[in-house]
Amino acid sequence: MKKSTVAEIRERFDNEVERFSNVETGQVATMDATIALELITSTAKAVKPNAKSILDLGCGAGNYTLKMLSKVADLDCTLIDLSQNMLDKAKERVSAETRGNVATIQGDIRDVELPNNQFDIVLAGAVLHHLREDSDWEMVFQKLYDSLTPGGCFLISDLLVQDHAEVNQIVWKMYANYLIGLGGRSTNKRFLIASKRKIHHAR
Repeated sequence: MKKSTVAEIRERFDNEVERFSNVETGQVATMDATIALELITSTAKAVKPNAKSILDLGCGAGNYTLKMLSKVADLDCTLIDLSQNMLDKAKERVSAETRGNVATIQGDIRDVELPNNQFDIVLAGAVLHHLREDSDWEMVFQKLYDSLTPGGCFLISDLLVQDHAEVNQIVWKMYANYLIGLGGRSTNKRFLIASKRKIHHAR
């Protein structure tokens, strides 16, 4: 399956800002996204209840940071995304919900320089599957680990491929049925193709 380029990913998300500005529409393509959003931010609060800073990698329109701010107030927020359109919307939404500083960085995490010992919480929601090579995974995880303060937490929500072929088939069949129920066969085809391209990047 053809891999999307970074430019193609950026363009796709540049055109999806309004959909991703709404949790009901922006997160709907993943079966458990709403649960994951709640679980990850609740976990971050439990681990770092006195957190002062957050890095939201692949922030989109800011849904994960907004959920985090509903649990731990007035965080300093650093938002990273490929799409400047997404970053503009995220900064607008997040700035309205925190008295902390809000910084944005447009770019590919593989190219972005992060300060060491800076963030109490790092969130990566449905973004790391875009990494391609083992060396990318190792480099990015090291960079994010180094950016954490002592005792900080790095939490990931993402698409997974199952090693067991039959289990993988079950998962994709359930996902297809979910998408058909959501919006019919055209919705299933659109999201399933996009998801399989994303998964392919991480294999």
